[in-house]
Amino acid sequence: MVDFPVHYIWWSVALILAAAEVLTPGFFLLWIGIAAALMGGVLLLFPGLGALPQALLFITLAFLSCMVYWRFVLPWLRDSDDPEAELLNHRADRLLGKRLVLVSPIRNGRGKVAVGDGQWLAEGPDLPLGSEVEVVAVEGGLLRVRAVSVDRSASSDSPAPTSADPHQGDSS
Repeated sequence: MVDFPVHYIWWSVALILAAAEVLTPGFFLLWIGIAAALMGGVLLLFPGLGALPQALLFITLAFLSCMVYWRFVLPWLRDSDDPEAELLNHRADRLLGKRLVLVSPIRNGRGKVAVGDGQWLAEGPDLPLGSEVEVVAVEGGLLRVRAVSVDRSASSDSPAPTSADPHQGDSS
């Protein structure tokens, strides 16, 4: 019988699990692979360990490595100071609070707004084409909008400001 070091088998299993992790979404197989690599290290130190203790130790190490991931690594990965990171996979939610222009008037509560190079269905009060609206809610592919109030105090109805410079007309 060939005397093959068992720790190589565990390290091979670890490499196979790491390769499988690349092909599948998530991080679960990586942590099982780490447990297999640790088993290889344990068997390098204790080569006479039987099959049952190996299996029990592997199950324990796999559980512990997954707990380290769920308890420490995952919250650390999710904790971000970048507000855009939270909305990375929620494109529509990024539109909350954005001001957009109607490309189709809102009639009977429905119209369309321009978002980038596309158009999204909008729901809100009846407004004419070209009106500026603000997104207040997102429901699937529907944007709930409200009219943006325009400040009329700075419009052309107010008198033009006069110059305070007394030498404005002088050419000296």
